[in-house]
Amino acid sequence: MTTSGWIVRLLRYRNEYLASIAATLSIFMVLCTNAWSSPALPKLLMEPNPPVSITAGESSWIVSVQSFGGIFGMLFAGLTIDRFGRKWPFLVSALPTIAGWIMIGLARNSLLLYVARVLFGVSYGAAYGIAPVYIGEIASDEVRGAVASFITLMAKLGILFVYSVGPYVPFETLAWVSMVGPVLFLGAFIWMPESPHYLIGRGRIEEARRCLQWLRRTELVEEELVATRKSIERSVSERTGTMRELFRPVYRNNLIIVLILAIGVQLSGMQAILSYAQSIFAKISTDLTDAEMSIVLGAVQMVTVLFPVFFADRIGRRPLMLWSAAGSFVGLLLGAVYFTVDAATDSDVSEYGWVSFVGLLVFVVTYAAGLATIPFAILSEIFPKSIRAHANALFGVLSGIVIFGVVKLFQVAQDEVGVYLPFWVFAVGTALTFVFVFLYIPETKGRSLDEVQEIIAGWRTNRRGKVVVETE
Repeated sequence: MTTSGWIVRLLRYRNEYLASIAATLSIFMVLCTNAWSSPALPKLLMEPNPPVSITAGESSWIVSVQSFGGIFGMLFAGLTIDRFGRKWPFLVSALPTIAGWIMIGLARNSLLLYVARVLFGVSYGAAYGIAPVYIGEIASDEVRGAVASFITLMAKLGILFVYSVGPYVPFETLAWVSMVGPVLFLGAFIWMPESPHYLIGRGRIEEARRCLQWLRRTELVEEELVATRKSIERSVSERTGTMRELFRPVYRNNLIIVLILAIGVQLSGMQAILSYAQSIFAKISTDLTDAEMSIVLGAVQMVTVLFPVFFADRIGRRPLMLWSAAGSFVGLLLGAVYFTVDAATDSDVSEYGWVSFVGLLVFVVTYAAGLATIPFAILSEIFPKSIRAHANALFGVLSGIVIFGVVKLFQVAQDEVGVYLPFWVFAVGTALTFVFVFLYIPETKGRSLDEVQEIIAGWRTNRRGKVVVETE
């Protein structure tokens, strides 16, 4: 597409882009909390006279308990967004983050750090539970993949922000500076419309019409309004919309995809690598400091996630996921080999430190290009509206359990065996994810939500990776 073509596309869908950016500022907000541990924990563990004294074991719990809060946040999203809408539960999700930053800024004992991290997790789970649903419902078929990619774009922006500021400001100051996340989100999203899907489901047709007219930038929305209303009425007549519905045989393929995305993607170890980035880089000998390597890591991620924004609706979800998994495996393998050689031999391998650093960059680049982004586009498409929130809650619970195990055991494995062990586990997990994506995830590019659900219900994948819709 030419530059003028991109400009025309941007102008045509600008209100959808604007609403999506405002919504995904919530992701910026919660990723600041997630990345906080990378620059903050070294200050508590290694600097003299820290405001809070902790041990290495306590630090691993401080990092990992956020995933427990994430489970509650996802459950909050699943229980509220069909009853109260997408907008107001979304705005409420910022309150635990605000409370958490206040606690960290004032903390003088580790208990407040634990409580703050759990609160951060609640916001994290709620944001990730609501954002894919909201974006999937407000976006046109032509840009749904691109705007879903904003989720990861904002995530990497939040990480880059904390990595760039955190090493150079005091522990307490980092907490107050990070308050910019919830302020930006609340200030922007308060002006955005409610999801038309929710309004139509509640019989608030005039409100839904006004929201659609603003989002689509046209008065001619009757056809979409009628189609959406019929789709919702059909889903209501066919399904009760409870969590139990997820486990009906008709959704077997959908659940396979949720398991692949929730477990496989997290087994790549990205959460652990981001949480302990400075500690990992401290074990690598290069001309850059560990803080500088963290900034490079964040900047590279930030640039890389722009690619799915432009190509998710052109190349397709499935190819991006496959290339991303393959590249992530190569990057993790380089890191695993370096750390293994470093631990297993008495030779000085410091001159080869750049190998592991390049491997980590390859990992974050390729991970960001697909595994970090495309799952949210897929999750926003593969379930009908009546159970979409429950599906996202299930995804969040599974992800939270896996993240807790990965993040907690990373520190244990690093201390008891060596950093090479978790890197080998991550490499194998990513290789398995590639296999499962190839076997079980179909292409959904350019399809309406109804078409996607029909494909998932009857798809199979042949050896050439083509999606075939089975017929009677």
